[in-house]
Amino acid sequence: MTNILEAIINIINNPIVEIRDLYSGRNRIHNVGESLEEFIKDAFANTFHNENENDRLTVYDQEFSWLGNKSNPPDIMLRNGDAIEVKKIESANSDIALNSSYPKSTIQSSSTLITKDCRNCEDWTEKDQIYCVGHISNNIPNSIWFVYGSIYAAGHETYQLIKQKIKDGINEIPNVEFAETKELGRVNRVDPLGITNLRIRGMWHIHNPRRVFDYLHRGGNGFELVAVIPKTKYESFPESSKNKIENSENTNLTINNVRVKNPNNPAGLIDAKLIIFKLN
Repeated sequence: MTNILEAIINIINNPIVEIRDLYSGRNRIHNVGESLEEFIKDAFANTFHNENENDRLTVYDQEFSWLGNKSNPPDIMLRNGDAIEVKKIESANSDIALNSSYPKSTIQSSSTLITKDCRNCEDWTEKDQIYCVGHISNNIPNSIWFVYGSIYAAGHETYQLIKQKIKDGINEIPNVEFAETKELGRVNRVDPLGITNLRIRGMWHIHNPRRVFDYLHRGGNGFELVAVIPKTKYESFPESSKNKIENSENTNLTINNVRVKNPNNPAGLIDAKLIIFKLN
């Protein structure tokens, strides 16, 4: 069974040069964002050198319970493991566009944003969520950050409260016909003829991890992989996975104990592991 530590080791053993060229032979790859997602799949499945597409899909079936679509989160779910959301940015300081999906500390099977197939792909209620953010410019990867949602985003109730207050405010407008939707809401028949409707959509953005965790690490030149993993999560991984990364002889790899801000209470700190792999 795969996990983030296995993925990091696989990337260390297969560093990227040009992300789109790496997957140019696959007909379904149309842009750099899709290539990044394919790279992340291969990192977790350890299928970088698997040239046979059927064999690769067989491994995917073993390691993943869900491979998402563009409209519904998450992008990837590890079988009996974490969920992964892959995001591409073109500037080191760019915000991440989440559109109608607010930032997730975890992903829950009860979410209205996920599909029925995702909900039923395995027996699950809640999964830890990894945000994988790739900074890519001119087809060249500058960095990939792996960050767990539990130390990146506030709890669900923080964002749900904002959504509810927006809905409550709209309901207070006289003579408004408010309809519940998967979006923030819908106001029907807003004009005297009753022929105009208003869709209310959320457009969520969040600072990318490089900005959020700049007190831990500031990027340099060349490609770098940075992972911030809560200590409790790190300790839950199999000993074999921890041994692989802790006993690696690669001099470009460092692992340090750090403390990160609690996204629900910045006055508190959470113990975490900071893993950095650099290529100059």
